[in-house]
Amino acid sequence: MQDGATDTTLRILHLEDSPADQQLTRLTLRRAGWNADILAVDTLQAFQDALDHMDCEVVLADYHLPGFTALDAWALLTRHPNPPPFILLSGAIGEAAAVEAIRQGMADYVLKDDLARLPHVIERALEVHNARKAQARAAAELAASRQSLAELTEHLQTSIEQERAAIAREIHDDIGGALTAVLFDLSWIGRHAQQAPVQEHAQAATAMLQHALGASQRIMMNLRPPMLDQGLVAALQWLADNFGQRTGIAVTLQLCSARMDLTDAVQLVAYRTAQEALTNISKYAQATIVRMELTDTEDVLTLEVTDNGRGFDPAAPARPRSFGLQGLRERARTVGGWLDVSSRPGQGSSVILSVPLHPLPDSGDVP
Repeated sequence: MQDGATDTTLRILHLEDSPADQQLTRLTLRRAGWNADILAVDTLQAFQDALDHMDCEVVLADYHLPGFTALDAWALLTRHPNPPPFILLSGAIGEAAAVEAIRQGMADYVLKDDLARLPHVIERALEVHNARKAQARAAAELAASRQSLAELTEHLQTSIEQERAAIAREIHDDIGGALTAVLFDLSWIGRHAQQAPVQEHAQAATAMLQHALGASQRIMMNLRPPMLDQGLVAALQWLADNFGQRTGIAVTLQLCSARMDLTDAVQLVAYRTAQEALTNISKYAQATIVRMELTDTEDVLTLEVTDNGRGFDPAAPARPRSFGLQGLRERARTVGGWLDVSSRPGQGSSVILSVPLHPLPDSGDVP
């Protein structure tokens, strides 16, 4: 018994109009130790009926049959999902015909005067077929995993932004309000106190409270700037001005229009991208000039943040612990966009976000 032989019955559909050749094929497989359940048909209609009602694992087919060829049978087979291996078992068909058959996707071909090769060819065709099925399953599982990851990322980002907004409201309404009230009371005490030490303490406490109020405002703005309610352009203008004042680095913002009609999700992704890019510049770039450009031409929103800093290794954003840029890439995917990062040591860096404003209907592919 050959290595490929098994006690499991192999279901074979045999397209052959010669009873002698049908019998010889059965005998060859039996001698090789194969348990084969072979259904022989000799017309295209019978072949189609067998495909509809038989769960065959291998198809053997003569090339020339009355009124049609194996190419016609192959065309029928390929209409079925996950078609089994199709092996030509024929007389001399010519090299050109054999090459064309393989080019179209048939598994192999065996000449009738070399029938002893058939068991080995079937075994090899089944191995290739099963490997392709396993690869397809793995690809489907990977696609499903990526889709689940994308959905989880979107859910987490949404939850984070909701929590940021809630914390920002609490800082504004509760902490900010309380600090302001205390500031008024201290100011009153400073104005009405008669003793110099009390006045000095009141003035020191007032200064500390003003510092705390400023810090709470900065934290609130970083969590979720109210300017986003006025649109992305206003939010980026505030971000650029604030960054320049805080770091002393000159920032220019170029716009193609003063107002853009964007969804809240797209605006938030673009704003967070600019915010993260500026944060990285302030921490690592040692830049003196930063340029931000926002356009919405050709139905694509493009945000580019470039600097003249020291640059970095282009492979750095792909490293496992480069969570900032990886997070931005995942954010971009949640709105159907993508992120490009480029840099050269000593020649600055560039972060480009691109988001289609009117994405095509989902084709089922995973980015």
